[in-house]
Order: sequence, then C-alpha cells, then structure tokens
Amino acid sequence: MKTLVIVAHPNMEASNWHKSWVKELQKHDDITIHELYKTYPDENIDISKEQQLIESHDRIIFQYPIFWYSTPSLLKKWFDSVLQYGWAFGPEGTKTAGKEIGVATSTFGTAESYQATGFNRFTLQEILRPMEALAHFISASYLPHYSINDTSDITEERLVQSSIDYVQHIKTVKPVVVE
Repeated sequence: MKTLVIVAHPNMEASNWHKSWVKELQKHDDITIHELYKTYPDENIDISKEQQLIESHDRIIFQYPIFWYSTPSLLKKWFDSVLQYGWAFGPEGTKTAGKEIGVATSTFGTAESYQATGFNRFTLQEILRPMEALAHFISASYLPHYSINDTSDITEERLVQSSIDYVQHIKTVKPVVVE
C-alpha cells in the first residue's frame, strides 16, 4: 500500500515531535512525505500536482499540530483548493473514492485535558470529527487517528518511541467501520 503523509506544520524547526516523526517516516520506501509549508512557502498551491499525488497513493495521512481545535491554515486552504467538485466529490468526482484518510496530530495539552470533563471539554476524536466527515464526503475510508499529547513533556525515549509507534500505526491501522 502506497502511503502519502502530508505534513502541515508552519514551524517544523520548532517541533521536535513532527521532525522526529518525519525522520522516522523517511526510513520507509513505501511512504511519501510531502511538507506543505516547505513546498508552498507562498501558499500558492499547485492543484494539479497535489491531485496527482493523491491519485498515486492509496492511504493519505494528514500530519499536523492542533491549532485552535482545527488544522493549520495552509492545510485548510489545501482542502479548499485540491478537493474540488468534479474531482473529489460530485457526480464525476471519484478520484478519492476508496482512498484511506487518517490524521496524525500533536497537542500541547495532556490526554486528560481532552476529555468531556477536562480543560478542552471534548475528546480528540470529537475535535477531529470534521476530518472524519471530510473523508466520508469524498468517499474515502477514515482511519483512527494517531496522536501525541502533552508535547511539552519531551524525553528522548518518548520521542523515539512515539516515532516508532507512529510508523507502526500508519502501516497497520484499519479503517473505521460505520454500521
């Protein structure tokens, strides 16, 4: 299975987690890494190129930090620009049908803060619900997310283990079955 990881971090140099994840992903030939902020520093997205990338992969993982309970702005712009009517959805829009879509994300908050009774009042799964809806809307399957919480608590051991676990997740995760 060919996997495309679309990395959307506006400041990769400041993120030990995302840099470590990308470094681990680079060891695997069946995973293509595509860094949006590096590719489009001017935010001028090459729609045709992006659509070709999607078409040539079976599994697409969106890797980003949670920003205000959502995605970084360039990733939102990417969705708006690339997932077009007639290509990703609509009567003729079948290019994303059957693809698998997942999310890998990081949060500054602890796992406990992402509970109904926690500081954020919602679980991470609830906060990522728009991504699940996006997958459904474009006829793709949604994969359970991968996340690391409490990113301020960095130890070398935790960094290495999360990177290994992330790759394992990408390679073995199965789509969510909706009944």
